[in-house]
Amino acid sequence: MAKLAVFASGTGSNFAALADHIAGGPHTVTVLVTDRPEAPVTERARERGIPTFHARYRGRDRSEVEREIVAELERRGCDLIALAGFMRILTPALVDRFPQRIVNIHPSLLPNHPGKQAIEKSFDSGDTELGITIHIVDYGVDTGPIIVQQSFDRREAPDLEAARERIHALEHQWYPKVVHEVLDRLAQGETE
Repeated sequence: MAKLAVFASGTGSNFAALADHIAGGPHTVTVLVTDRPEAPVTERARERGIPTFHARYRGRDRSEVEREIVAELERRGCDLIALAGFMRILTPALVDRFPQRIVNIHPSLLPNHPGKQAIEKSFDSGDTELGITIHIVDYGVDTGPIIVQQSFDRREAPDLEAARERIHALEHQWYPKVVHEVLDRLAQGETE
């Protein structure tokens, strides 16, 4: 059995997809880490009986906050971190504490359109393919090694809202599968 921590800041649709996929299997979601205690994701965690840890960043140094996060994750024995719309850049100290064990979902085909507003940037760019990237987190913004990408022809999404819906559907389909596979490998003692 491997233990997952999910970091999220928003509505929590990817958090819910992850938690629901993992529920009833050998692995567990041990904690939701959020920087926004009022975010809808906290209600989704409560509905599923998953504890929430509020990372209080306002007016504090990131390294201080992340020391608290690491202490919480270590206390819970977390093996893997999945970022699911966590709108903070992690410091090297946190990344180094979980080397190759932090995954992220990004709503564009990296290396194109890293950072915020990726769906809008991708759609407005005229890219012929739109999609998602699941990658390992490193020190950069959406620069880590790619695990998987999934895409669709932009003609299948005539407007931004249709593109957004298709991208979210891909996220909810693929992110839980990939995270589950990584948890399986960790449970079997594989680190890469």
